[in-house]
Amino acid sequence: MLNAWFREHGRDLPWRRTHDPYAVLVSEFMAQQTTVAAVVPFFERWMKLFPTIAALAEADEQAVLAAWQGLGYYSRARNFHKAAKAVVERHGGKIPDDLEALRALPGIGDYTAGAVMAFAFDMPAPVVDANVARVLARLHDFREPIDSMRGKAFLREAALGLQPQGEGAREWNSAVMELGALVCKPRAPLCPVCPIRGACRTREPELLPVKRPRQAVTDVTERRAFVADEKFLHLAPATVRWKGMWILPEVEPNGAPVAHVENYPITRYRVRMEVVRFAPGAVPGLRAFPFAELDAAPIPSPHRRAIRALIS
Repeated sequence: MLNAWFREHGRDLPWRRTHDPYAVLVSEFMAQQTTVAAVVPFFERWMKLFPTIAALAEADEQAVLAAWQGLGYYSRARNFHKAAKAVVERHGGKIPDDLEALRALPGIGDYTAGAVMAFAFDMPAPVVDANVARVLARLHDFREPIDSMRGKAFLREAALGLQPQGEGAREWNSAVMELGALVCKPRAPLCPVCPIRGACRTREPELLPVKRPRQAVTDVTERRAFVADEKFLHLAPATVRWKGMWILPEVEPNGAPVAHVENYPITRYRVRMEVVRFAPGAVPGLRAFPFAELDAAPIPSPHRRAIRALIS
């Protein structure tokens, strides 16, 4: 019944039109902490730039980071680039169809490895994203935190226990994910039209799943410099956060008025980035970027937004 519902109501997503393991891997890296709707245009552009895992492995890191701009969490792009190189070096450019071999690649954890096994190779594997976790918690009326050790073990066993053995894992996992996205929503779930409502044990779906209390968000203020002349913008190389990209340099307060404020979240921090104007030469160690080439430069989104505001 669930598979029949999926065939009628499932969304037409570009990575569902192929069983290519590389395309599946691209979609999974991009969809981490990003909505499906936001991923689609990035996925299509990425596949044109880097059509194979060998093409990605051969690409320059700056080009990879530039193609990732707008998706955020740039460590995903760097890890994917490392994973592509590892596939070429260890597996002759062929993505392995083995769970442990996939887990051994940089940036690939249990979820991504399971997703490749199921969606690319149609083999039973635990594929538990937020949508699947919500469906399983409600289906079994599981009232313990799903992000605890016991909760994670329960979800893994529940996901594997319901999957068809042998062929069929691809469609089943896709169907459960789609059910969570379209029907078994976090708020106001559409229970009356749910194709598996007769098997669902919970009577309070909006209370599930249960999660552990969130860490408190810390407010942070940073001061950065906008250094430009008539033709060039001068940027600094990022070190820890956004490594491999170019950013507005961090400076000490100098009494100059704030020209622009950019607020953005990152992990458990809420950052207030105050940007002031500095004269060229006032900040050492910068690289000059022609204004005409800024679109191609790998610059993280908060810094790019600030740059665009100040240029305009």
